[in-house]
Amino acid sequence: MDSTRETITFWLTALGTIPSVLGLVQAHTWLIGFGALLFVVSLGLFLYALQEREQILSATVRVGERSIDSLNIASLLRHLNRSLVIQEANHCAEIEGEHLTITWQYAGYCRAAREGALEFSIDTDNNIPFDSLGCRAYDLRHDPDRQHPIRPVLVGPDGISKKIAVPFLEPLAVEEPFNVLLSCDLPGCMKDGFEYYTSTLSFAQQRVPHVTTHIIFHGSRPQWLRAYDCDGKGNIHLLKDMRPARETSDLTEYQDVAHDVPARSARLYVFQRRLALQRPNEQSTAKAA
Repeated sequence: MDSTRETITFWLTALGTIPSVLGLVQAHTWLIGFGALLFVVSLGLFLYALQEREQILSATVRVGERSIDSLNIASLLRHLNRSLVIQEANHCAEIEGEHLTITWQYAGYCRAAREGALEFSIDTDNNIPFDSLGCRAYDLRHDPDRQHPIRPVLVGPDGISKKIAVPFLEPLAVEEPFNVLLSCDLPGCMKDGFEYYTSTLSFAQQRVPHVTTHIIFHGSRPQWLRAYDCDGKGNIHLLKDMRPARETSDLTEYQDVAHDVPARSARLYVFQRRLALQRPNEQSTAKAA
């Protein structure tokens, strides 16, 4: 695809140059204009090809031998929110067996004349239908006691990376603040062994001042948990090996606090664990003992 666009760009540039030269020599205004038009078209195709190439490269994120498919799809379908400015983001992932519950809270203000909803991205390797997610949201600025739950709306295709919109209880005006909370249940999306959770940002601003992510494991703790940073171009690097911030007999909580985070980026939390599942013969042996 890239080579085709490059070939088209080359010939359009060549064709645009020849009439321009002839026009200068023969002083034909229409030839100069035609050459300029072809040059502009070729330049547009060239810039478009660069943009497409950057987008494809951003969709090749891997950790070890594992392709992060949900994040790769999200990169191809990325849509930047240009109406809202995020000042604080809080992400929480609660993992219990194969079950994942995600809770996101965003606070900021509106910079458009009017905005009626805030979009979220749900990315998992398993395609859990939207109707099975059990999503619930709240407009905390207009409903601080959470008396009026909001039903999110699916935007676009229902795949492993899906966009959902949470309507505000009242549309926002310019400079008006907002505070929205979304919670979704994702049954059966966490497997035994090597797994990950993604925390993504897709906003048309330079930085998000404050981002906090909580990873909570109910039951046994993972063997290890590592945080990776992924920028908008798909470049990934290890940030740190994480240590528990809180640990009890029932749960283990990890906390990642970041400041001045790029507004178009993602963090991967990769971990290794063994589910505490017994086979039927093991259960009967344990009862007999």
